[in-house]
Amino acid sequence: MDNDKNDYITRSVTLQRIRGTGGFRAVAATFLALMAVILACLVLVPWQQSISGTGKVTVYTPMDRPQTVEALISSRIEQWHVGEGQFVKKGQLLLELSEIDPKYLDPGQLKRMELQREALLARQDATLARIESLKTQVGFLSQSRSAAVPSARAKVFQSRNKMTAASQAVTAAKQNQTTAKLNLKRIQELHEKGLRSTRDLELAEQSHIEAQTKVEQAQAYLDVAQQDQSVATFDEAKVTADTSASLSSTQASISTAYETLASTQNDLAKLDVEIGSLKQRISQRKIRAPRDGILVRILSVGPGETVSEGDILATLMPRTADQAVELLVSDNDSPLVAVGRPVRLQFAGWPALQFSGWPSVAVGTFAGRVSVVDAIDDGTGRYRIWVLPDTKAIQNRKEQPWPSLQYLRPGSKAVGWVMLDTVPLWFELWRQFNAFPPTVNPEPVNGFLEGKAQDEKGDPKESIKKPKKK
Repeated sequence: MDNDKNDYITRSVTLQRIRGTGGFRAVAATFLALMAVILACLVLVPWQQSISGTGKVTVYTPMDRPQTVEALISSRIEQWHVGEGQFVKKGQLLLELSEIDPKYLDPGQLKRMELQREALLARQDATLARIESLKTQVGFLSQSRSAAVPSARAKVFQSRNKMTAASQAVTAAKQNQTTAKLNLKRIQELHEKGLRSTRDLELAEQSHIEAQTKVEQAQAYLDVAQQDQSVATFDEAKVTADTSASLSSTQASISTAYETLASTQNDLAKLDVEIGSLKQRISQRKIRAPRDGILVRILSVGPGETVSEGDILATLMPRTADQAVELLVSDNDSPLVAVGRPVRLQFAGWPALQFSGWPSVAVGTFAGRVSVVDAIDDGTGRYRIWVLPDTKAIQNRKEQPWPSLQYLRPGSKAVGWVMLDTVPLWFELWRQFNAFPPTVNPEPVNGFLEGKAQDEKGDPKESIKKPKKK
């Protein structure tokens, strides 16, 4: 009994001591307040989702990116006229080369080719003059043929008329012969009867002989006329054939002259191509700067060193103020990236403190916007995105401008966070706990490229703004 009583007294005293202190109440109140603050933060504090990517600083415009200076011909280095790190202007002489191809070793090759060209031009002029002369000759031959053929034809017609006249003379002579024969027979009969004298008989016989002679003479004239007609016909054919042959020969000469002219012009064209190629090759012996820039690296330097066609001689960094960042994101994150999305960038060599969920409190980072998203990956499941400076925010002085190219050189490492939608903090914790992907607004973000879109090549281009819905 005594022990029970003592235990009861001890518990009573302990309970009174506990009730007498206010520490438990304070701890409980503090815990409840902390829980309330945590719940309020989870509900009210926003969190901006993001995806990260790594890459490098580069130049957006292709013509302003670092480019190589290559040897256009197989040759030997003679002399460099510039040094590394030197600023050069467009067209400035960088390097002189000398030929090693046996085909181009002759220093007077171009002069001799130009002399050959002058000879071909003279040959061409002579051929043209010959063609004009032959054309004139054809004209004269045509006129001669126009006069000779009708003349020969007229002779044929004249001989035909003579033959007709001779034929008629033969007919008349034969008629006179018949008449004289009848007259002779009649006189003979009358002479036998004594009615006509011997004198009359002799005259009749003489007339008959004369008529027979005239028939033979007319027949001879007829034969001569026939022969003249044949000769005139042959002469006409000969004149026609001779003039046609002369015209054909002259026209054949014209065709030959045209063939010579075509061959000469062909040789001249080939020689012009060779001269042009040689002049171009001579110009390629001197390497000049393609544009203004800094010669950052010379690879082949030794005089007498042999280089092949296409060998890289040096690297030139064009003078430009164009800047961009090339980031690589995974294939899981690439569907979340859209043109115009804001990006926070951290450059190598620039101290930065980045809070991906609260970009407003980030220090040392720079603002950018997504301008291009590649349609295909790089072969390893990563997609390239181009980030340009957020010029609108920089002009409004809401963001710091990017460092100049004097400090932020192409090739420098860069880390970027593509900013997505803003969600409550509790939702982000719940998403991370369940390994869900970030949520994105289905509407495209076009704040960076207002009034612009991407063409098939990924370059911004002007597009028509859609009217706002009322």
